[in-house]
Amino acid sequence: MHIPRRRLLRLAAGAALLPVLPRIASADTYPSRPVRLLVGFTAGSTTDTLGRLIGQWLSERLGQPFIIDNRPGAGGNIALEALVNAPPDGYTLGMVAPAATINMSLYDKLNFNFLHDAAPVAGVVRVPNVLEVTPSLPVNTVPEFIAYAKANPGKLSFASAGVGTASHMAGELFKIMAGVDLVTVHYRGDGPAMIDLMGGQVQVGFATMTASIGHIRDGKLRPLAVTTTTRSPALPDLPTVADFVPGYEASSAFGIAAPAGTPVPIITTLNQAINAGVADSKVAARLDDMSGLKLAGTAADYGKFLADDAEKWAKVIHTAGIKAE
Repeated sequence: MHIPRRRLLRLAAGAALLPVLPRIASADTYPSRPVRLLVGFTAGSTTDTLGRLIGQWLSERLGQPFIIDNRPGAGGNIALEALVNAPPDGYTLGMVAPAATINMSLYDKLNFNFLHDAAPVAGVVRVPNVLEVTPSLPVNTVPEFIAYAKANPGKLSFASAGVGTASHMAGELFKIMAGVDLVTVHYRGDGPAMIDLMGGQVQVGFATMTASIGHIRDGKLRPLAVTTTTRSPALPDLPTVADFVPGYEASSAFGIAAPAGTPVPIITTLNQAINAGVADSKVAARLDDMSGLKLAGTAADYGKFLADDAEKWAKVIHTAGIKAE
């Protein structure tokens, strides 16, 4: 049987579209079943708390459960590896913590490249760190602290929440940019670090605002500046480190990513829903309670933020000679 050439071309074009149709349909109806949200840290951590907050919002907004799946270990790498190896269908997402971009340079061998193997979906929030000192240290401003540290090289210790953590990176960046010699002391988390900082066993810290603000308000720590480029509404009278060390910025940024190859319409649906959540008064109030600065924008905006962050921390890790323990 002879089929006219024009009809044959139409049939061929229709056949070529068939593999695409299920993807388009799935994007149009997304989500049609529960979504798993991987969290690389334990229940109660900042990453987990934010994951549950955004997951609840997405469940209400999109009409399907967003289920938290905690996969702690290896500085968040276990959850990240599970994320990038999941099917790129929008039904496995991951909470992105500062470790995602730090670990790319901190670990010599990873089975994945986060920036290549994950697709940015949306930023959620940036939590400032606080440059703070033990009350017995005779300084009240960043310039006074820098002058004191330079007059006492190697005699002041700064408390890190652990190798590669946000507080560690913030402190190392400060050492490089301010030109001061501080001894880094690593702890297992912000809690133990805060105890020794308040007790004077170490003299300076760069803990997150979330971990610091209660002790600051109780007068147990003296804050000198926040590490973001803008002031924090939680401590509006506190200057930024960048006011005295131009170009300095460090924060604990959190967002959501999907496996690379996830259809763009699904990414767009999630991005719009997350941005709506960050703007919602109830969600925004919870973020304000954490002293967070909203990190809204397009998926491309968030992707650029992650790439810039990875480049910055790679330079710090190389300059300071930091190695994973």
